[in-house]
Amino acid sequence: MVRIKKKDQCFLLLVLCLFFVMCESHNLNYTKYKQVSNMRLERIQRHLDRINKPPLFTIQSPDGDTIDCVHKRKQPAFDHPLLKNHKIQKIPPEIPKLKTSVKTDPMMSRDVVSNNSKSGGVDWQLWHQNGTRCPAGTVPIRRSEVHDVLRAKSLYDFGKKKRHGLPIARRVDAPDVVSGNGHEHAIAYTGGSEEIYGAKATINVWEPSIEVVNEFSLSQIWVLSGSFDGSDLNSIEAGWQVSPELYGDSRPRLFTYWTSDSYQATGCYNLLCSGFVQTNSRIAIGAAISPVSSVEGSQYDVTILIWKDPKLGNWWMVFGDNTLVGYWPAELFTHLAERATMVEWGGEIVNSRANGEHTSTQMGSGHFGDDGFRKASYFRNLEIVDSDNSLSSAQDISILAENTNCYNIKNAYSSEWGAHFYYGGPGRNPQCN
Repeated sequence: MVRIKKKDQCFLLLVLCLFFVMCESHNLNYTKYKQVSNMRLERIQRHLDRINKPPLFTIQSPDGDTIDCVHKRKQPAFDHPLLKNHKIQKIPPEIPKLKTSVKTDPMMSRDVVSNNSKSGGVDWQLWHQNGTRCPAGTVPIRRSEVHDVLRAKSLYDFGKKKRHGLPIARRVDAPDVVSGNGHEHAIAYTGGSEEIYGAKATINVWEPSIEVVNEFSLSQIWVLSGSFDGSDLNSIEAGWQVSPELYGDSRPRLFTYWTSDSYQATGCYNLLCSGFVQTNSRIAIGAAISPVSSVEGSQYDVTILIWKDPKLGNWWMVFGDNTLVGYWPAELFTHLAERATMVEWGGEIVNSRANGEHTSTQMGSGHFGDDGFRKASYFRNLEIVDSDNSLSSAQDISILAENTNCYNIKNAYSSEWGAHFYYGGPGRNPQCN
């Protein structure tokens, strides 16, 4: 049993109080301070001791994050009962290649800066700014702190999506999608009879404003299989999100998620539970992305690929053109152990109606999709991995948004950007309330 000395408890409570007061001084109250019992602090500390593995080296990021460099064989993944005997995949998988190349439009390209291409795709993470790197044989893991857990509804909910955040494509009639506590989306999707073994997209990065701490705004890829109205949905997800509850700030951050039972008991964000096996020593999942796009200014984007290794069956994630981040082992899944049946790309926000009206939390840039390039956020080069481990431009794309007065989506096709779309919105406005 973990015991916290009385003087340490008092110090911790003082630190928490100061932290919360400091947050109160900003526009967004990240955590409402209340007295925390010693018993609860002990439970939280035991949980943190399980997920925060002993580091070989620690790096302090200028944005306040602590990055622990953990031996790759000691990372949280191997606490999973299905992965006790799992061997880290040493032979790199063959990264899918596009069947046909795309043309370049100089008028569009001159205003786009790809965060993927900067020094191997890592300078966009703030913890690299002082030039320090994790040693070979370790992986960088963002450390979770007591105040991170206290912002969550409960210890059980920490690092997890709520079930009402299910992917939208087959849930358009579900009441909680449009209810006061619902999630709202603007997405493109494809699936059905097509055999899908992965998906790719380049995602425009912005810093949308969030109205209240328990809301978020994200832009991501969903790779899905299973039943949308049952308890066996498998989902692998990656993209960027702004989530004050999860991270304690309003910065866009690289994130991952997985579940094998419709967000009930399995899975989590990033490395906040066992499951995802990280292999890259230079990219920290959950770390902030910088710089971000600005209206009528430079546009910054990141490229993410998720696909199934045809040889070993693990689902890998690539950042940029060819930077392997890690993988979700095949053992974690039921339906995805074979293939995916649907892919979704797009934005999602939480509308909690905290003041009895629609949230003003922004999706994407906060502009509607109709506003187009350098105003609205975009997903470009939507691609699918087929059974031959080849990439091709996504076909038969459908689009969907529950409330187009609040957030919408406009899709298109071009020689350079392939299948793409603009999406987003400001939330509350005269037509959205």
